[in-house]
Amino acid sequence: MDFNIQAVEFIKSAASEKDLIRNPMPQAAFAGRSNVGKSTVLNCLCRRKNLARVSATPGKTAHVNYFSLDKKAYLVDLPGYGFAKVSDDEKKRWGKLMDAYFADNGSLKLVVLLVDIRHIPTEDDKMMLDYARQTGYPYIVVANKVDKLNKSEIEPAIVRVGLTLDVPRDHIIVFSGAKGIGRDELLAQLHRAL
Repeated sequence: MDFNIQAVEFIKSAASEKDLIRNPMPQAAFAGRSNVGKSTVLNCLCRRKNLARVSATPGKTAHVNYFSLDKKAYLVDLPGYGFAKVSDDEKKRWGKLMDAYFADNGSLKLVVLLVDIRHIPTEDDKMMLDYARQTGYPYIVVANKVDKLNKSEIEPAIVRVGLTLDVPRDHIIVFSGAKGIGRDELLAQLHRAL
């Protein structure tokens, strides 16, 4: 699909299943741990400073946030997972919301799983990716925060991400929201998927 990535606007936050958008417009969902930098990646991708709110406190994205992409598709910022300071009730609510989002979502065309390239992907990361695989949704892994590594550390880190998640190299985009590294590759994936 051809779209203008800068023609993007916030539409709504869904706190429960009844608030989820169910229409045929294609969606690309961004998933990842609470502190992985989803908001920074979305802001970089769309070349907007404050499209998605960046928080100093991990775990602030507690809703499914929808952004209209040129009125042709949605970019969807999913709640971050894996943050220990969130209550068990809140974790359950997030889990239900995620199950509802992914269930029979024929509009979902791509799951973008963000991981921190500096660290070994977590069990939560593996579960999210397995969920995408089991449900048949196409996926791509974005290894974010590459600007925090030395050049000699990058390739071993990519290999570690690929081996841990059992993902081929061509399914991993090395990214830096701060520096714009990988932006064009991710944008090309979105154009193909949507």
